[in-house]
Amino acid sequence: MNRTLLFIDKVSSAVGKLFAWCILLLTLVVSYEVFVRYVLGQPTTWAYDVSYILYGTLFMMAGAYALSRNAHVRGDVVYRFFPVRVQASLDLVLYILFFFPGVIALVYSGYGFARLSWMINEHSSFSPNGPPLYHFKSIIPIAGFFLCLQGAAETARCVIALRTGVWPQRQHDVEELEKELIARNAAEGVAR
Repeated sequence: MNRTLLFIDKVSSAVGKLFAWCILLLTLVVSYEVFVRYVLGQPTTWAYDVSYILYGTLFMMAGAYALSRNAHVRGDVVYRFFPVRVQASLDLVLYILFFFPGVIALVYSGYGFARLSWMINEHSSFSPNGPPLYHFKSIIPIAGFFLCLQGAAETARCVIALRTGVWPQRQHDVEELEKELIARNAAEGVAR
């Protein structure tokens, strides 16, 4: 089971790292626009559209990657003090009640948006020669699919943690600085 979870983590990681290149493209587009607008006095008609399309793509496709790394923001002021089984049961309930219904709605609605966009050959209305939007809208159900896949892995992790009392290992877990400082202070206290 752990091999399957790590494989799903690797898929989410690969997708996230692939789409992370959008940030480089976004930086180049914005830099080019700033240069031609303020230095040459000839703004482009396409940079705005390309920038929000790249940013939106990056944002949507990074969701499963962040979930695989347990990097989504959560209010864990109290959560982190709970025992592992309580954390796992809370996570499991929240995945079932909120995550999966939301992501399934994202896939269903996103597919409808993408399908309609392809049917009408939708282009952006923000600029005179607006780029096509159907490719961008197709990213919505694809991102939802990867979120569902990673969500299934996270749900399995919750079940394993409920059974064993220990969270299954993630691919390249990163510890919070707080944990490192606590461990260092405890080691210094013992050494004194």
